[in-house]
Amino acid sequence: MAKSRWIVYSAARILAAWNHSALPLRAGVVHFLTGISNHGAFSRMLKVDCIVCGTCVADILVRPVILSEPPGAGRLFHVEPIDVAVGGIVCNSGTALRRLGMRVAASSLVGNDLWSSVVRSRLEAEGIDTTGIHTHPTLATSTTAVLIDPTGERSFAHHVGAPEGIDLAFIRRESSHFASSRMALVGYFGLLPGLEPMLAGSLAAIKQTGCQVAIETGGSGGSFAALLPAMPHIDIYVPSIDEAMHQTGLCDPRDMIACYRSHGAAGIVGVKMGVRGSILSPEANVFVDIPCLSAPGPVVDTTGAGDSFLAGLIAGVLRTMPLREAGLLGAATAACCVTGRGATAGLRSFDDTQALARAARL
Repeated sequence: MAKSRWIVYSAARILAAWNHSALPLRAGVVHFLTGISNHGAFSRMLKVDCIVCGTCVADILVRPVILSEPPGAGRLFHVEPIDVAVGGIVCNSGTALRRLGMRVAASSLVGNDLWSSVVRSRLEAEGIDTTGIHTHPTLATSTTAVLIDPTGERSFAHHVGAPEGIDLAFIRRESSHFASSRMALVGYFGLLPGLEPMLAGSLAAIKQTGCQVAIETGGSGGSFAALLPAMPHIDIYVPSIDEAMHQTGLCDPRDMIACYRSHGAAGIVGVKMGVRGSILSPEANVFVDIPCLSAPGPVVDTTGAGDSFLAGLIAGVLRTMPLREAGLLGAATAACCVTGRGATAGLRSFDDTQALARAARL
């Protein structure tokens, strides 16, 4: 058994080193090493399945707010009891991954304030490792007022706060955490001003630890110029259709994916299209359509649906599911998400979520 673990570990390290060298390897050798490094024995040697790095937010949820017309100045309008939740990619996708049975760690910056204890306590209650959550000496914890209309649609008033300090130096300081994880989910690209200009170098630094990389976008999707040199370092990239349209200037999802491919994207690329479902591409000119699944209950709040989809997709990939099955797990995770208030209340266990995904395959 000890010899087997040594072989698995060595194969993974060889593959990681090759990924960042200019030396060619025969395709068969790469396939063999990749298979060994993905073996369950190697996975168990790593402490974490996915480390989620980036924005973590204290969310103030206000509902109902009519979003189709401006509230006007000087008005008082009545709402339901105002809730406090946590959000951002670290909390949303991190919680979804944990509910789906993944070992999850968080990596981010918070302020020295009341909201930081809310963020840490909510993550720890889910069983997420928070040793990678650090206190910024001057910046406040990121906060968002989430305005939710009666249909579940929402708008955001957002203060970036401490995650502004996430940059290449932060990523390098966290290298030991990335080295202990199978996958790193980094986001939101477009809302991390300290990371965006150094995105390519930051993702390359993560890859050098042997960790795979997924990216999530936010806001308008971020600068396409900053994204392009980073594309070869990304293993999973599935922006929303609005974000992809902003980045590429294109309207057709397949053309968007082809554009990303033309700039070096080699991993799983896709586009989330809301109620129209998603389209995923494991390689050039191959496309997998994923439907939007019916929610297993009344739709309450669509906050975090995109983050939940990505978490389910990553969980499926880490479980070595075929891409369509992984995509359906993502769709089922998003369908569960919208049944609760905030981004995490509606999330369910892997077995319950997989049952919803499996029903869609019948």
